[in-house]
Amino acid sequence: MADATAAGQPIRRPRMTPDRELELLTTALDVLCEVGYEALSMDVVAARGHCSKATLYRQWKGKPHLVAAALRATRPVDAASIDTGSLRGDLLMLGREAAAHAEKRTTLFAAVGHAAIIDAELATVVRASLLEQVIADLSRFVDRAVERGELPARPPGAEFLPQLMFSAIMSRHLFDASFADSDYVTRFIEHAILPMLLAP
Repeated sequence: MADATAAGQPIRRPRMTPDRELELLTTALDVLCEVGYEALSMDVVAARGHCSKATLYRQWKGKPHLVAAALRATRPVDAASIDTGSLRGDLLMLGREAAAHAEKRTTLFAAVGHAAIIDAELATVVRASLLEQVIADLSRFVDRAVERGELPARPPGAEFLPQLMFSAIMSRHLFDASFADSDYVTRFIEHAILPMLLAP
């Protein structure tokens, strides 16, 4: 029987399973937390993940795409699935679920945030693959509140809701050396976010 490559036919490699893909993405984030974005490389992730560098490049275009995919795949909260029937309930559920993972995510986003300042490609990919979805999900919270009559119209401050929610969770450690927890996030939503959105 003729050899497939000799006949000019490509060798068919098995597709990566979702579990294996998640394993490699998790490995990439573990390395990122350990060494920072600048020292992270496809070689290091391949070695730690027990695969070839070519395997990584078949799945992800490069380091920025790998990191962005990893952040998206491992996000602890799927805001699109949240619908409690009230704006307050939606925000509290989102905030409390995010707070449960605040320690690791704060470390990750501190590393990525610094790198994104000097790596335009990383910033672009993270916005497109992760942050735009966050913005859309929170916008949907507000739109539903308007439809239910909780809000008379879309408040001007809704534009800043993603930044406020994100910074409340990710910046707490900088201010008082504690990671955001459920109590902290609840107080922030009750006393800062909701008054801003509900203000006449």
